[in-house]
Amino acid sequence: MQNALADELQQARQARQSDLTPPSARGGAFDLDAAYAVERELSRRRQAQGRTVVGRKVGYANKAVWRALKLDTLVWADMYDDTVRHTPNNEAALAIAPLVAPKIEPEIVFGLRDAMPPGLTEPAAVLERVEWIALGFEIIDCVYQDWKFQPADFVASYGLHAALIVGAPMTVDAANAPTLAEALAAFKVQLLRNGEPAEQGGGRNSLRSPALCLAELATAISRRAGAEPLAAGGLISSGTLTESRLIAPGEIWSATVEGLELPTLTLPVV
Repeated sequence: MQNALADELQQARQARQSDLTPPSARGGAFDLDAAYAVERELSRRRQAQGRTVVGRKVGYANKAVWRALKLDTLVWADMYDDTVRHTPNNEAALAIAPLVAPKIEPEIVFGLRDAMPPGLTEPAAVLERVEWIALGFEIIDCVYQDWKFQPADFVASYGLHAALIVGAPMTVDAANAPTLAEALAAFKVQLLRNGEPAEQGGGRNSLRSPALCLAELATAISRRAGAEPLAAGGLISSGTLTESRLIAPGEIWSATVEGLELPTLTLPVV
């Protein structure tokens, strides 16, 4: 089943299909174990084509929805060298013609200095293993009809990952880590479309702090058989800070942060 479903999801994305019935809605049992098997197969295929896994993106980093969705932790999927772009000048155009119905999410991105062990509970301990943080735009895309799906469907379809735009990084060191540990829980972010406010949010929307989200990811991965642990050099996109918004050509999206010394990130959509 996993190969057949991987074929279907791969072909749906390539064909820009937007009306696929989610696997969980097809009358059979489709759980997270099955979903991660499909995601691993899709990742294997991408690597066989010469792509490199560079990190993980997080989904459902909000405990408020876990009970309703029968989750006991967040979910994740791989990101690749051809889907992640770094923009040190904090502006990068994105062509969305290959995508189906893309949405934008502002997120905090972590670059890991060291492997991230499971079981950490304090943001300061997490940041000891982080080399840098940055503001990023996660671009998600969906082949399911009307953007309706369950967590298992999300995982199976590449975690909806289409692209990650990473802004200028801020180095994390012993001098600023204690301040950052507090700031990550308290900072605010504003998402703007063509200069007009579209959404507001902040660090608390990512498991009360993106650092705690990173810790939860490491622990969740350690509990799933066959999942690769978070290794030094990896990137983690730690869950959306606002509601996601559909994007269209001709729009200019930007995110501004208050409470963290991260510059405004701008994304013209073409």
